[in-house]
Amino acid sequence: MTLLNKRLGLIATLALLPGLAQAHPGHDVSGLAAGITHPLMGMDHLLAMVAVGLCGAKLGGAARWLLPLLFVAVMLVGGALAMAGVHLPGVELGIVGSVIVLGALLVVAQRGQTAPVALLVAGFSLFHGYAHGAEMPAAAGALSYALGFAVATAALHAAGLFGGLWLQERKAARVVMGSLGALISLAGVGMAVGM
Repeated sequence: MTLLNKRLGLIATLALLPGLAQAHPGHDVSGLAAGITHPLMGMDHLLAMVAVGLCGAKLGGAARWLLPLLFVAVMLVGGALAMAGVHLPGVELGIVGSVIVLGALLVVAQRGQTAPVALLVAGFSLFHGYAHGAEMPAAAGALSYALGFAVATAALHAAGLFGGLWLQERKAARVVMGSLGALISLAGVGMAVGM
């Protein structure tokens, strides 16, 4: 792992600390803190966002930055739609489907398949963003809340990306990445069954 990767991982980790400091009872929850904590509280969001980073690491090249950037950008559009009161059907199915499909991509996707994976990531991120926006606390400011869930999402992508890059340097990278993908997909199936 290069020095740049280590520094970026540290920055991503530090980005989460303000939300953790506000997570204790007795504090007023700001829009920023609420936005940061929302993606961290649901296993569906957590798994999908880490899987995006892992997919970026597996595909390599431009996918390393394109998939996380695309996810965050389209997710913000989804959040804005929810905050504006626009109805988007099938949000929960889209989120659970993202966990299943993104996990499966860790098993089957190969280098050179960035474009189709990017299209899937963009589609699924709209549902995640919509869910974040729809669950914005009434007292939270929209901009600070959106900034919070964007930062937390980027940090989760970074965790997946740097974890994936670390794995790529190991002998059993392909087996481990495939196993992680299968576990993520199975977790998504479990979520679907529990709906």
